Amino acid sequence: MENNGFFKVAAAIPEVKVADCEFNALQIKKLVIEAYRRQAEVVCFPELSLTASSCGDLFFQQTLIDAAENEMQRLLNETAEIPVCFIVGAPVRYGFKLYNCAVVCKEGKIYGIVPKMLLSNDSGFYEKRRFESYPVNNPLITIDYAGKLVPFGTNLLFEIRSVRFAPEFYDDLLSVVPSASNYAVAGAQVIFNLSASEELTGKQRYIKSLISRKSTQYHAGYVYASAGFGESTTDLVYAGNAFVYENGCLLAESERFQFHEQLIVSEIDLDLLESERIRNTTFNNRLANSDYVNINIESNFISNQKPVALTRKISPTPFLPSGGKVSESCEEIFSIQVAGLAKRVLHTGAKTLLVGVSGGLDSTLALLVCIKTADKLNFPRSMVCGVTMPGFGTSNRTYTNAVRLMQSLGITAKEISIVNACEQHFKDIGYDSSTYNVTYENAQARERTQILMDLANMQNGLVIGTGDLSELALGWATYNGDHISMYGVNAGVPKTLVRHLIQWVAENRLEGESKTTLEDILHTPVSPELLPVDAHGQTTQLTEDLVGPYELHDFFLYYALRYGFTPTKIYYLAQQAFHTVYDDATILKWLKLFFRRFFSQQFKRSCMPDGPKVSSISLSPRGDWRMPSDASANLWLKAMD
Repeated sequence: MENNGFFKVAAAIPEVKVADCEFNALQIKKLVIEAYRRQAEVVCFPELSLTASSCGDLFFQQTLIDAAENEMQRLLNETAEIPVCFIVGAPVRYGFKLYNCAVVCKEGKIYGIVPKMLLSNDSGFYEKRRFESYPVNNPLITIDYAGKLVPFGTNLLFEIRSVRFAPEFYDDLLSVVPSASNYAVAGAQVIFNLSASEELTGKQRYIKSLISRKSTQYHAGYVYASAGFGESTTDLVYAGNAFVYENGCLLAESERFQFHEQLIVSEIDLDLLESERIRNTTFNNRLANSDYVNINIESNFISNQKPVALTRKISPTPFLPSGGKVSESCEEIFSIQVAGLAKRVLHTGAKTLLVGVSGGLDSTLALLVCIKTADKLNFPRSMVCGVTMPGFGTSNRTYTNAVRLMQSLGITAKEISIVNACEQHFKDIGYDSSTYNVTYENAQARERTQILMDLANMQNGLVIGTGDLSELALGWATYNGDHISMYGVNAGVPKTLVRHLIQWVAENRLEGESKTTLEDILHTPVSPELLPVDAHGQTTQLTEDLVGPYELHDFFLYYALRYGFTPTKIYYLAQQAFHTVYDDATILKWLKLFFRRFFSQQFKRSCMPDGPKVSSISLSPRGDWRMPSDASANLWLKAMD
């Protein structure tokens, strides 16, 4: 899809003068030109923006209605060379009735007029006094308006560059059976809402919640434009609200109570919406529905301009919630981990929880989940047995932190060196221990797992896995080593989220030496510590030097699994999100490695232990991700070439 699947839209709040159609048309034209300059393909104006919505009984005046139609014709003539589709609110007379309408225009042509079905009944606007409600089941007709024969009806879908959209009105948001639901299942990806809703205390929050919920429900883009400055303030005030939503997420919004025109612009990700609709088996996508007439709008927009630049921000940490919700989400995720483990403890009757404590991030989070599970079940913390197993690559820093953390948390602590066992094993299999390769490293991981498993047998316990979602995606685990446990509490937690969870526990659940130790662990570089340390006892092996930055891999993982995006799309998004951090070559290098490892390491995920899902992405072969272990990555790698 062109523009990497993004469709740029705009919501315009023009300054208006009540009943001055000439002035209002001029303001609309100005904002259409500005929308073109900012590369929007469709721009939506408020309800009755050509006349102002607060004309009252002046709508009964033929002079006003004639002027609106004449100015519409002039507006079309003066925008004939501007390749932007715009949707204008205007009163349209047909027969002996007056309708509140959305007029869809582009390059001097009206492609369709959609009359309002649900009329406002409030005391301020009271549309039913002046406008006719258009019947839902009326067949499509053609009317003569602004010197043109135009399709007129409520069953119109518009299409521009294979993107389907439809206009609706504010009152449709409040309907039990809103028109947008029918538009969406008939194929509309974007809904444009024309509004003239007055401002009241708390109303903006209410409208935003409505739009957010409906855009999520329909897996659609939602563009809302409401009347603003210049409308009559005889009894009501219009604040000029404008929003762009995508699948429940707010992309852009206007500033309220401004005394000038506004234009907000953002890009709706059509690939994302398509992915959501495909995955949602309850979404009834009736593209061939005969009840709707599809009107194709010609577009040469892309050929006239540079590639569309994104104005929306692409978060480099998609697994983390935005705004002030991080703490709330961390509490929720941690509670899911604790609840999952608690059920497993009660079901098995386990007397001990065995955790290999390395002083690194993942084992620390697993240990914290274990102690909070014990607390929740009113079991003594001594039931948690932390085992630190120093080896050839254990650094002074991680060893010290592991010991301090276990002591400060009041658990049962053990120290079992794996050095002698591994050296004996190397002798048994005839391996030269001076050769540092995968055999050297994996033997240590398997020895640690053997120790934990045997201790669990001795103590009627469970071995709690420490590996996280990012490691599962990359296969960064030793098969039948740290890859195996009896319950993996971190299986659904990506590496970028592990840090935030530990930070949250440190700030909200612990104090004293435990908190101090956690803060140092948070600043410790990620390392498997399987190669010998240097002369100062410091690690010589950094994970991110070997497999790449986890922030990149988590970004790739999110968009590859959550939405099934192509490597090209993921690469483009990563460029936007990390442009100040990594150059294009670096992003591409690690993206290729991600897909190579993701495909080649599926066999480890096919037999992974049980563990709780905490977000929209899970790699469990029993639930969210069922992939052949021998699937080819060639298509994905060729796409990057």
